[in-house]
Amino acid sequence: MPATEFASVHQLREKVGQEVAVTDWLQVTQERINQFADATGDHQWIHLDTERAKQESPFGTTIAHGFLTLSLLSDLMSQAVVIRSGVKMGINYGLNRVRFTAPVPSEANIHARVKLLAVDDIKGGVQAAWEVTVECEGAIKPSCIAEWLVRYYE
Repeated sequence: MPATEFASVHQLREKVGQEVAVTDWLQVTQERINQFADATGDHQWIHLDTERAKQESPFGTTIAHGFLTLSLLSDLMSQAVVIRSGVKMGINYGLNRVRFTAPVPSEANIHARVKLLAVDDIKGGVQAAWEVTVECEGAIKPSCIAEWLVRYYE
């Protein structure tokens, strides 16, 4: 799906309280999970040992790290929202709340629903609060729900 485009950060205010985008599907491969494990040092078997996961895991397969799912928000957001002008930089300011409500199985497809919760003025720009809901194809519950703060500097 094409990104939702805004002419400037000030146009964001028009969409507060609304879902502004749904991203395309992104496959979370076992290779990506393995690379994330190496990058973070989190080598728990539930993420890496496919044979053991088939036998012992309640999910029947390896699953992505919750923090991998969370880190994919940057890529998913870049697909969802484009601000055309007036932004020198966007800064990840933090998260107010994150919940991992269901696993992301290896090789599953995920996408994000992006809702704009608030836009507040800050020195040199605005701070946007985004609710990002990561859904796994075919799953009943979302995999991750995060309230993410991004600062856009003009």
